[in-house]
This record gives sequence, structure tokens and C-alpha cells, in this order.
Amino acid sequence: MTLDLSAFPADFLWGAATSSYQIEGAVDEDGRTPSIWDTFAATPGRVDKGDTGAVAVDHYHRYAEDIELMSDLGLNAYRFSVAWPRVQPDGIGTGNAPGIAFYDRLVDGLLAKGITPWTTLYHWDLPEVLEQAGGWPVRDTAERFADYTAIIAEALGDRVKHWITLNEPWCAAFLGYASGIHAPGRTDPADAVAASHHLMLGHGLAVQRLREIVPDAEVGCTVNLYPVTPLDDSGRHDDAVRRIDGLMNRWFLDPLLKGSYPKDVLHDMSAVTDAAFILEGDTGVIAQPLDFLGVNYYTRHVVGAGLWPGSADVRFHLNNGLETTDTGWDIDPQGLVDILSQVQRDYPAIPVYLTENGAAFDDVAVDGVVHDDNRIEFLESHLASLATLRQHGVDIRGYFAWSLLDNYEWSEGYAKRFGIVHVDYETQKRTPKDSAHWYADVIKRHRTATLGT
Repeated sequence: MTLDLSAFPADFLWGAATSSYQIEGAVDEDGRTPSIWDTFAATPGRVDKGDTGAVAVDHYHRYAEDIELMSDLGLNAYRFSVAWPRVQPDGIGTGNAPGIAFYDRLVDGLLAKGITPWTTLYHWDLPEVLEQAGGWPVRDTAERFADYTAIIAEALGDRVKHWITLNEPWCAAFLGYASGIHAPGRTDPADAVAASHHLMLGHGLAVQRLREIVPDAEVGCTVNLYPVTPLDDSGRHDDAVRRIDGLMNRWFLDPLLKGSYPKDVLHDMSAVTDAAFILEGDTGVIAQPLDFLGVNYYTRHVVGAGLWPGSADVRFHLNNGLETTDTGWDIDPQGLVDILSQVQRDYPAIPVYLTENGAAFDDVAVDGVVHDDNRIEFLESHLASLATLRQHGVDIRGYFAWSLLDNYEWSEGYAKRFGIVHVDYETQKRTPKDSAHWYADVIKRHRTATLGT
């Protein structure tokens, strides 16, 4: 495949993304207190091989080296998240100066290399002290999130102008509080729905604080979207499609972009909750005007109705005859076209950034080289989908590869490698993979074609 770069404008953002718990390490340095992921990872049986993020890839100490890597690749944007318990260790009160100073150094280092910082406020590392007070199912956590937002906005807002409030609230709510496979590991469906609402409420309150403190900020929210299609065209799976699309996509997109929750999804959830936690005025707070929508895309959901007639069960089919990544997810670049076309069709016009897209493969460094043609094919095919979407009028303004570095992959520990830069976890040696060199060439060719530099 030869990627046609003419569809991407001169000011298109070429970036890479990471998150704090997955890369920083230094979990007990400079005043940082435990997050829910520290507690979860320390619980036997929760994470593959008992891996934790205590060291991760030591970005806290090696950030300058990592910025040099970004500069060598030609990135013009870097999306990182702030560790809430590093900035506000008690989940309440004033900021922690040594923790904030780390992000000062990081931002200054990025800007010195001409790399635009994109800051995510919440990528799942809730202070453990707030989880002990009830966590996201409790309304007060949304207020605490707004206060934390104000602290970091005051600290960085003179230099950081691009802000993402939440990363994938679906995962934080439903994997953390319903299935229990992510921190904090709870399994209460009603709590999960309440958590999803309070995450969204926290988003709205955070947007208000950002607008007050950084008037020239561009603010958005990142959601993980999946096109949902039926197992076959018999029609008997259509309600399963509606329900999963409702829970995965519309439950978050509707309040963000339309100012209301979808009534059919509220009805679907009525068996587990009366949604009394949604108070008058909440949806107005959530529906703050946004400058962009962040979208994370990895694969498609193919769903079928339950095994028995009339069954409410839904079956997910993750392997549908396509090639798969090391996580077992279908490689489906057409799904990116489908889901962003759905957003364009069903919601008011809004600029979109693909804030995560990538794949895990079983990469091995041999004599200082990592060949990952499969990842190159993945990235190229998805960028081709973005080119197609732009040609059809979808306002896509940037792409962030997931991930810059191999890192801690949540409940799978260090077993899955998503990075375009290989990390030897024993020595912390960074080795750009073939995909990193390919991505650098894409950026250079685009820059040459559009800017002549």
C-alpha cells in the first residue's frame, strides 16, 4: 500500500500517545500516593504475572531521553496524561509542588523541541484515597476531579493549550466497576452506571474550570468507539446491535454532543438501576461546548443475539476471519471509516482527532533492530482510512499512534507490546522499531509535500 498523504492538510498533527501509570513508574517518589491501579496491581491474581507499574518504563526519570526520541521521529504533538495522585496526593486540597514540577519539566522539554503538548487529565489513575471514599459511583468524586483540574490548569495553562478531560470513560466505568477486570476491580453493575455518569459530570465540571483558567484552551473528551455490526443480515441480531451500540457509543456521545442520555439505553439499564443519580441540570453541565472530539479506535464489535429465542444475552465475535493482533482483536480499518461516518451522520459537526490507534504484536529486538511489518501495515491501513474519511468531508485534524513506547498494558502487565519504540524492561533501553522509522518517514514526506521543509 502506498499511503496518499495529499488528503492531510499542512497543519495536520502527527503525534504519539502514552498514559501516566503505563510509563512513569516512580509511584512513591516526590509525594505521589497510591492510585487505584497501584492497589489493583498489588492484589494477587488481578494482573498477568503480578506485574505492576511501580517502575513501568521509568519515564519519570527518562523523560528527556523520550523527548529526544519524539524529536528524532519528527512528531509535532505528544499526548500524555497527568497522574492525579502525583499532583494532588490526598485527592483534595492544594497541589503537590514536586509532582507538578515533573509536568513543568516535561512540558518545557516538549516545547523546546517544537512538540505541542496534549494533556489528558484522567487516564484511569484515581487516587486510592478517593476510591476508599466511594470512587466514581459517588457524586463527590466529580467535584474532586474539577478541583484537581483547576490545580493542573493553573500550573500548565500558560503553556498547554490542548486538553482532554477523560480517556475512555466507558473503560473506567464498566471495566472498573462492572466486570472488575480493571481497577478498582469492583463488580456492581449499578455502581458502574453511576460511575459512568459521574465521570461525564466530572468532564463537564472540568471543562468549566479549564475555560475559566485557560480562556484560549482547546478542550475535548476522548471516547473509545466501536462500529457494531450484526453476525449476519437475518435481522434477528438487530436489537443486540442497538443495545451494544447504545452502551458502547451513544451512552457517551449523546450527552457530550446532544445534551441528553439515549432513552433506549436508560430503558435497557432499568433492570440494574433507576438512574436516580442523574440530577436536574447534570446533562447541561456535561454538554459544555467542545473544540474537538477525541476518538480511540482499535477494532469492530460483531454481535449476535442470545442462544435461545427471546434471550437477552449478546454474544461478541472478536475473530471474524480477519487477521488479528496479539491481543486477538480483528484488524479492521474499514471499521474506522464506519464509526466516524456514523459520528458525522448522527451528531453535530465537530473536529475529530484520532487520539489512539495501534496494535500489539510479539516484537523481539535482535541486534538492535525490531522488525514489525505487521504494525506498519496496521498503521498504514488505518491512516488510509483517515484519508478516505477526509476526502468524504470528515474533519479529522490529527493522528496519535498508540503507543510511543512499549509499556504496562493494564491487566495484561508487560505481556503485550503496543509501542513503536521497543523497551527492554530489564535495562530500559529504547530501540525504535521499523514502524517508528516508517512513521518518521511518513511525517517527513508529508511535511516536505505541504510545507517544503
